[in-house]
Amino acid sequence: MKKIKLTDNALTVLTKRDYLKRDKDGRVTETPEQMFRRVSQAIAAAEKPYGGVKAVKDWAAKFYDAMSNLEFLPNSPTLMHAGTKFNQLSACFVLPLEDNLASIFKTMEEAATIARTGGGVGIPLSNLRARGTKVKSTGGVTSGPISFLQLFNQMANVINEGSSRRVAMMAVMNVHHPDIMDFIFAKGVEEEIKNFNISVGATDVFMKAVLANKDYELRSPGHTPGELGEVVKKISARRVMDMITFQAWKTADPGMVFLDRMNQQSPVNHLGLIETTNPCGEQPLLAYESCNLGSINLAKCLNVKGINWEKTEALVRLGVRFLDDVIDICSYPLPEIDAMSKKTRKIGLGVMGLADLLVLLKIPYASNEALKLSERLAKFIQNIARDESKSLAQVRGSFPAFKGSLWDRQGFKAMRNSTVNTVAPTGTISIIANCSSGIEPLFALTYVRKNILDVNNTELIEVNQKFEKTAKENQFYSKELMRQVSVSGGIDGLPGVPKDIKEIFKVSHEIGWDGHVKMQAAWQKHIDAAVSKTINLVSSATPDDIREAYLLAYETGCKGITVYRDGSKTKQVLNVGLGIIRQPIIDDQRKWVGNGHREEELCPECGGELTFKEGCANCLACGYSRCLIS
Repeated sequence: MKKIKLTDNALTVLTKRDYLKRDKDGRVTETPEQMFRRVSQAIAAAEKPYGGVKAVKDWAAKFYDAMSNLEFLPNSPTLMHAGTKFNQLSACFVLPLEDNLASIFKTMEEAATIARTGGGVGIPLSNLRARGTKVKSTGGVTSGPISFLQLFNQMANVINEGSSRRVAMMAVMNVHHPDIMDFIFAKGVEEEIKNFNISVGATDVFMKAVLANKDYELRSPGHTPGELGEVVKKISARRVMDMITFQAWKTADPGMVFLDRMNQQSPVNHLGLIETTNPCGEQPLLAYESCNLGSINLAKCLNVKGINWEKTEALVRLGVRFLDDVIDICSYPLPEIDAMSKKTRKIGLGVMGLADLLVLLKIPYASNEALKLSERLAKFIQNIARDESKSLAQVRGSFPAFKGSLWDRQGFKAMRNSTVNTVAPTGTISIIANCSSGIEPLFALTYVRKNILDVNNTELIEVNQKFEKTAKENQFYSKELMRQVSVSGGIDGLPGVPKDIKEIFKVSHEIGWDGHVKMQAAWQKHIDAAVSKTINLVSSATPDDIREAYLLAYETGCKGITVYRDGSKTKQVLNVGLGIIRQPIIDDQRKWVGNGHREEELCPECGGELTFKEGCANCLACGYSRCLIS
């Protein structure tokens, strides 16, 4: 078996976490090659009803080649669990929450079950009565949605104490809910609800009222989940938006999801309303739906002429087939999830390595050329993915809820999957693939590595390989320059670096918030589900900047937005540009699960500070890594 070329970072993640099988004493008994072989054979078993043993063998080989070459990787649960007794392979789930104690505690139990399997859970709060509402059966009053949010958070705390994988949850409240102001400020106390991302569910009515500076209605929950009831009062939409953006400026929460857009564009809106998303925001899902994810490494889709479109097409087709097979192989944590996942057969094929691709093509991330290329890539991937899903449907049949779906209404004859593409954060799998995560820009060009075995605690500067190569080829490389870059985090203000190279290697904090939003919007135009991306802002950004970012996201067709202003947490684990980088950064660092979560903690193995990157806490000074989902 050919040995796979993996970086030290990748090997550390695979070894320190639960990707590789272990014996009863906790010793690793599997190599990365064996892991990919285990996964490829387990998933290819789904091919047997359609092509027999030969198809299983052939597709297992193709799946293995794509994964071992780091051209395509599925989400972490699939890598960890495929081919094992614990066969839960999906990353994303959404549960219902109705306005009665039986439903609330049933959902809590179900969320705990999912969390223990490594899945992230989205929960809607909009159906719960407002705080202080009279309860006819008891004569008392309700405690309101926030009290139950705190209860769910405590449940997650209990699970976290006995697990190496932290619980990831999303809570969404409709902006028309009477308790919306309580929700906006729910995370005002630092890390009080640390296991949740929270996002306001904005409607078109609300957004238009914001733009027109008008009042809008707060309404009690309706009798049907997701529907609005009687009007309670009217308040200023702009005032509510100001509170949302002020809190996002201060604490990085709440984010915002655009509910009407999600529901209008949902291929299965005949089945019900979308009220929330998965924790990272890239999967709007109905109650009890799940989605398994996988991503193509765009940095592997190049040849001497530029983008290798034939290879990209082949990887897209392989990815769609792989993810469709996962649906049939997966052992779902709840029977309701099993039924709903197979009814709509949603898959989420995404990308990673966009920033690396742009660097290799010498295209600045914050440029019109990058936006045009991104839109072209997204459209190409979506078209090929849909075509492959149609081809699979001709052999395997359409998803059971096809009749009455958007595809049916648009005249399609068959479709295997109700959604095919998304953009996930790829927090951990991008480390394994040694590429930039998702569609994010580079976060920093250098970092400082510590060797804990060195009694002198020597610190070594490590440089982004592509930047170092470019610096040497253009004859401006020096150790002093690399030291300066490690202090500043980027090269924008450094002398001696050509202007065109500065543009190509701009890092996240050197790109304006509008550049981040426009990139997200470029991809969203051709994404069935949604895009997970963090809009990074410099510490000097104002609440007005964040409000403008939220409005631009709405106006450009995004389905949601989350921001992170540098320094908006009371204790930030990493400050680039302030001369205190003291641990490695892997291309990128954003918020816990992509939406503002940062823990104030040190590495449990070496005591170094942890960096947080799209669902992962990493200490590459010693290799420790703990992730939620990817």
